[in-house]
Amino acid sequence: MRDLPPLETLHRRHVQEGRPLPRALERALEADPRRGARRILEAVRRRRRANRAEGQRLRHLLRFERALAPLRVAGVDEAGMSPLAGPVCAAAVVLPPGWRHPGIDDSKRLDAKTRERLAGVIREAALAHALGWASPEEIDRLNIYQAGLLAMRRAVEALDPPPEHLLVDARRLHCGLPETPLVHGDRRSLSIAAASILAKTARDAEMRRLDRLYPGYGFAQHKGYGVRRHREALARLGPCPIHRRSFSVVAQVAARAEGRGARPVPGAR
Repeated sequence: MRDLPPLETLHRRHVQEGRPLPRALERALEADPRRGARRILEAVRRRRRANRAEGQRLRHLLRFERALAPLRVAGVDEAGMSPLAGPVCAAAVVLPPGWRHPGIDDSKRLDAKTRERLAGVIREAALAHALGWASPEEIDRLNIYQAGLLAMRRAVEALDPPPEHLLVDARRLHCGLPETPLVHGDRRSLSIAAASILAKTARDAEMRRLDRLYPGYGFAQHKGYGVRRHREALARLGPCPIHRRSFSVVAQVAARAEGRGARPVPGAR
């Protein structure tokens, strides 16, 4: 077609780069019998359908925030409840009314690169965001459930300005503010999903730091979760200072190590 740019140019602009396809060009492509033209049209229309579906998903994720408007609503979530080592990290996030960004979802549904990218977007857009932590010692002293609540309360208390209502993933914090617990909240509320991303990325960064202090366990890779590599290292090296000794797997290894006599632990003082 003489009035069309080369199909390679159109593919680069409107498929690879995602630029909008003007209606005149779309009509020209519809009239073009070449297979390449049809492929460009199909790709552009798939992207439009995906964008509409994502917009609908994000609007649905904002239904709890909209119902609470004009209150300043914070989403609250934690990361690191089940690992054998390391702290629990919680995040609290207050987003601008009606704000949404493509891709925000439960952090467990996202890969590491996407989480890191979205964490920057969330921190930049948020009216307020804060982290709260509970240490391995607090986990052992309080139990993991109470330590998770403690970390979330600390995150909420650090918000400035303070929130007027909390949306919390699956529990109540009892910290003097109105709150709505939502089962699977990180999949149902945009604010909680955003908090889950901030908590997960912050904890992952901390576990990479702790990996340098306590080498040999692989914390940078598995973040303290009880994967096979971690269990093998734990059996070989014994617990280090950031292992949760109240967890049965760690307690059993610690008991065996004490029975054989203490061995040097990487990073221990």
